[in-house]
Amino acid sequence: MAAGALLAQQAQAQADGAAPSATPERPNIIFILADDMGYGDLACYGNRYIKTPNIDRLAATGTTFTQAYAGSGISSPSRCSLMTGRNSGNTRIRDNQCYTGGLTGLKINPRGDTTIVRRANLLPQDTTLATVVGAAGYRTCLVNKWHLDGYDPQAAPNHRGFDEFYGWTISTVHSNAPYYYPYYRMHGDSLVNISENEHDAHVRHNTEISTDDALQFIHRNQHRPFFLFLGYDAPHEPYNIDDTSWYDEQGQWSDNTKRYAALVTHMDYHIGRLLSALSALGLREKTLVIFASDNGAAVMAPLEELNCGAGLKGRKGQLYEGGIRVPLIVNQPGRVPARQVDNLVYFPDFMPTLAALANAGQHLPQKTDGMDISPLFFGGEADTDSRPLYWEFPGKQRALRWQGWKAVSVKRGAPLELYRIKEDPYEEHNVAGQHPQLLQQMEQMMRQLRTPSPLYPIDGE
Repeated sequence: MAAGALLAQQAQAQADGAAPSATPERPNIIFILADDMGYGDLACYGNRYIKTPNIDRLAATGTTFTQAYAGSGISSPSRCSLMTGRNSGNTRIRDNQCYTGGLTGLKINPRGDTTIVRRANLLPQDTTLATVVGAAGYRTCLVNKWHLDGYDPQAAPNHRGFDEFYGWTISTVHSNAPYYYPYYRMHGDSLVNISENEHDAHVRHNTEISTDDALQFIHRNQHRPFFLFLGYDAPHEPYNIDDTSWYDEQGQWSDNTKRYAALVTHMDYHIGRLLSALSALGLREKTLVIFASDNGAAVMAPLEELNCGAGLKGRKGQLYEGGIRVPLIVNQPGRVPARQVDNLVYFPDFMPTLAALANAGQHLPQKTDGMDISPLFFGGEADTDSRPLYWEFPGKQRALRWQGWKAVSVKRGAPLELYRIKEDPYEEHNVAGQHPQLLQQMEQMMRQLRTPSPLYPIDGE
């Protein structure tokens, strides 16, 4: 559809009080985000053990990115970067816990123990992806994991731009326990029960529940454009799934390894359900599907046994490649070509990119740290590699990708390491001593790419 005709359709729809239907050129958008899935967990990214036929089919018929980066090495700052278009030196939330301010509450660890921690949350003035595309007429929904509410129940997704929310919040401490077979769940501001899982019964797995919620949203909104953010828990620890039948024949694997692989394959199965429903409703060609992970694989993952990190250095919680390089797949039949690209992209890019897809550029916040990478989705080109990309855990770790280089430090006060990252993706050869001027230039870039935060004070600021 020509741009003029599309704008006319939108104007008429607004005059009629209804949203225009999605089209291939202005598609529905589904963003699927795995949790703690490593760069090497998918067969389409080289895994030889874990079965992911539906995600692999998305890759085979769509565009895969080999140099895609999350917003951070852990959940909250990575998702904040994705949702707000800012790097982790400029986001509201820069670590899972804040250093001062915020609100205190209980954190449940995988063993069921609770501790008191301090967390930040998105504020009403923070523009989110949902705020932007929603202003352009999209119905917006977040399913399952948000992790940006801290301990403020008024900072849930339905208070930060999303029309609908089904999942769990940090502020409702029991709504995500027991992990993967929950009895409690949030529907907007209401706490509801999953009766089948009462008394710790393992009947409905959270991946299934989340997919059911997503499918119901799609069915309700099939005649209007929608933005669905589906944040699965899988394969975040604890690795809790009763059905490991895909891998029971692997006698040499530990139970932990079988459950980890099963969580990924089980998620893949339900992604297949989602894709089948889109086809049955005639929406597949009108829907852009994006798949990624929020950060690298965790230390409890079978990193060596299943090669979860594809040999990359580091893991979740670190700014080495294994902590922040993630799979990224984009698919839309008839529009997105089957190809692999090595452009340098990262989570802040999705704010301007989704705005471009939804014709919502006028609703973008004044400042973002990303760029519109949508031309790369549709077979085009974009100069993504000449700009610097920045990450930090304030006062603890920092990293910069620029052209073929990466500067990184993962210990407080440690000097920067320097890698020729395109030739040395495994960060094996630190060449900082050979390029002092370049390192000084990158140090200066890092200072320019961040702003101080009262929630994360650093000595000297």
